[in-house]
Amino acid sequence: GRIGLAQNRLPASTVIEDVQPGDVVNLAGGQGSREQMSKQPTTHNPQPTTGLQALRDGRVAVVTLAAGVGSRWTHGAGVVKALHPFCKLGGKHRSFLEVHLAKSRYTGRLAGMPVPHIITTSYLTHEAIADYLDTHSGNRRGNHEGSPYLSPGRAVGLRLIPMARDLRFAWEEMPQQLLDEQAQKVREGLHAALIGWAQQMGEGADYRDNVPQQCLHPVGHWFEIPNLLKNGVLAKLLDERPRLEALMMHNIDTVGTDVDPAILGYHLESGATMTIEIITRRVEDRGGGLARVDGHLRLIEGMALPHEKDEFKLSYYNTNTMWININKVLALFGLARADLQDQTVVDKAVRALAARMPTYVTLKDVKKRWGHGQEDVFPVAQFEKLWGDMTALPGVDCRYVVVPRVRGQQLKEQAQLDGWLRDGSAAYVESLCEWG
Repeated sequence: GRIGLAQNRLPASTVIEDVQPGDVVNLAGGQGSREQMSKQPTTHNPQPTTGLQALRDGRVAVVTLAAGVGSRWTHGAGVVKALHPFCKLGGKHRSFLEVHLAKSRYTGRLAGMPVPHIITTSYLTHEAIADYLDTHSGNRRGNHEGSPYLSPGRAVGLRLIPMARDLRFAWEEMPQQLLDEQAQKVREGLHAALIGWAQQMGEGADYRDNVPQQCLHPVGHWFEIPNLLKNGVLAKLLDERPRLEALMMHNIDTVGTDVDPAILGYHLESGATMTIEIITRRVEDRGGGLARVDGHLRLIEGMALPHEKDEFKLSYYNTNTMWININKVLALFGLARADLQDQTVVDKAVRALAARMPTYVTLKDVKKRWGHGQEDVFPVAQFEKLWGDMTALPGVDCRYVVVPRVRGQQLKEQAQLDGWLRDGSAAYVESLCEWG
């Protein structure tokens, strides 16, 4: 009863407000609607000198989140999204991963210092990404300085039989489209049967009645930074580059983001624990954003909003591109750089901070194949923790910068590609790349 669909939400008494003037710094260069920009974010024109010098000194690395299979991208088909050749750039179709590596290659050449590039993986994606890097010229691991590091996952979840109360919350309390009378009766009958199945199987029990791939699940991108601590990749990188002090973490589908010297310079000069890139919200941007929650400026997930309508108050959307001060984030875990060599200390620190982070429960449909063309679909529960909730921890100094949409837009659906090509975003991305 401590976690569940209803417990995802903050209490109904929570006050959700939009940002105030001065809460965000405008680095978007005039991008965004007039109404949204009328929030009067503080305009800041950082000199890129600090960022360029940091690049030349080897003080920044890129972390690309590539542990998921992009179920929204394929509407359920099993692919490694990072390796999907989604668009023709530079004369041939390029994958998401190839684009990000090409941007790091270009930035490293301009700075005269290769930019370390870490790719986070999971049990779903590690082998495929490793094979890709080993077999494609220019991406082969270990063949040159600055070649990508793989950060294999160290956390995995086992799906659960859902609680009957969670199924009722999803089907009876959340907004639902009403069907015609007969179709509505059929749907209600199905829901009643599935609630009965959950009670018969044992509410909250481990879901094991299927093939392993249907029983396991990723547990959210909060664990990607702890994975770097637990699998030794960060310790290795810090040993190779003692001056490293910042990580730029981003989603694999945020195609336009790169190590921008101006934003890097702003982050380093501010001394913040994290600097988070946001974009002005459009109607299709769903899933929370930047808000004042009971007066505290933080990122909030759509699942945590007390009321669905609260999302429409928010002017800014989270791109999940974050500049992270390594020493200060280690301090949040209660660690120093030297502690990364002690696996027991690291594991204890990760568990302690994980216990302070909210856990979201979601429902997913899985197929159970019986053979001879017969299959059933069952709802199962899974849990996840999200990195954006770090902004809610007391004492975490976070800064928020508004960036252009061409930089911050995420490609979640293939239907976005047509507009992405026509509005100049693809050409912008191509200008940031140096193909191997």
